[in-house]
Amino acid sequence: MHPLPLPLPTISPLLPWLDMAGLAVFAASGALQAARARQTIITFCFFACATGTGGGTTRDLLIGAPVFWLHDPVPIAICLGVAALVFLTPRRWWPERALDWFDAIGLAAYAVYGAGKALGYGIPFLPAMVMGVVSATMGGIIRDMVAGVPSIILRPELYVTAAALASGLFVTLTVAGLPAPLPAMIAALAGFSLRAAAIARGLALPAYRE
Repeated sequence: MHPLPLPLPTISPLLPWLDMAGLAVFAASGALQAARARQTIITFCFFACATGTGGGTTRDLLIGAPVFWLHDPVPIAICLGVAALVFLTPRRWWPERALDWFDAIGLAAYAVYGAGKALGYGIPFLPAMVMGVVSATMGGIIRDMVAGVPSIILRPELYVTAAALASGLFVTLTVAGLPAPLPAMIAALAGFSLRAAAIARGLALPAYRE
């Protein structure tokens, strides 16, 4: 039996804001994937919703929480609104790497939020870190699978590592007793900075060698 979850603002007042930010930018990255493929508004909406909610849905199912978008219309409304916005703007307005940058913002925000929600449901600190990574990466993985493009996690540049840094740092600083909202701010900035450096400079972990 799960303990009653702690209100997220009790863990960090930034968590609800990171949730909305992560949701919106992940939805934008999904819509931009549809734009690259020159799809219809229906596909834009599907990609935006799948990318925006995919990681959080997986996290909630694993930690035994009610799936967030089934009990609140706001997340789906945000995804649909972002999809419509991207669909109604000319493709030339979006830089070629806009998808990567939106994804980087969502990655950092959702890694922290996912870890925080897991802590609120009484998940121990190490699995809570993993739940942050799941929250941050599953939406992008689902987006790439549906789009039929190579998954982001199979590209050499740092991706999951940046999510792990943000999630792990947030949990560590929170458990260590650093007052909120500092853990969330520091962790999200660190995760985004590492992912941004990977995008800009192609930073990558060493690959396996035979």
